[in-house]
Amino acid sequence: MNNLQKWTSLLGRIFLSTVFIKSGIGKILDPASAQQYMASAGIPGWLLFPTIAVLLIGGLSVLVGYKARYGALLLIGFLIPSTVIFHNLFADASQEIAFMKNLGLIGGLLMIYSFGPGSISFDGKNINYD
Repeated sequence: MNNLQKWTSLLGRIFLSTVFIKSGIGKILDPASAQQYMASAGIPGWLLFPTIAVLLIGGLSVLVGYKARYGALLLIGFLIPSTVIFHNLFADASQEIAFMKNLGLIGGLLMIYSFGPGSISFDGKNINYD
């Protein structure tokens, strides 16, 4: 792995994880709105706490590169059903941008799962890129 790849892997993880960490913190700061939004899609309010946990644990895992592949899988497991439930293209065409954004996030997470977090990470010392 060359020097540019080391730093772009880190930068990519920072950008990617920020989406999930910010979302988790937003749900902590305004749980009533989050539960109301969930209820509008038929999701029970008690799932808010596990949702926050998944967003923060997965996001922080990807950010610092500790068990980043597991963190990426956790977030993919969250994104697939939430994309279908909240951004259903077939029910509401106006959801296309959010749907496509989530596909892009899933793509980035699949790359972390496939190639690892890079050498500037807690996992980096255990990865052989050759």
